[in-house]
Amino acid sequence: MRQRAEFTTAVRGGSRSGRRLVTGHLIVRGGRDEPARVGFVVSRAVGGAVVRNKVRRRLRHLARGHLDSLPGGSLLVVRANPPAAAARQSDLAAEFDLVLGTLLRRQVGALQR
Repeated sequence: MRQRAEFTTAVRGGSRSGRRLVTGHLIVRGGRDEPARVGFVVSRAVGGAVVRNKVRRRLRHLARGHLDSLPGGSLLVVRANPPAAAARQSDLAAEFDLVLGTLLRRQVGALQR
């Protein structure tokens, strides 16, 4: 995801779930034939450019494994919190899984009602 409008749509209109290392925003839209899209927000509070890019690469690797579990047309924004810079990959993966699981339960449950 690279369009500002998509980030805004997901953050303002979707569900939010946060943990110590990452926060996620998910909105499920109607386009089942469209692929799910993921965007990342890694601010300067996380660290310098090298650290931010490293955190972004680590999150991208985690998100790639979960793209199939996201409903078609959904938008997911993953925001890295400052402690993510020093976190181990296993801790980052565990919190990412928890955040994504919570978001999917909220959004998919809301669609089924």
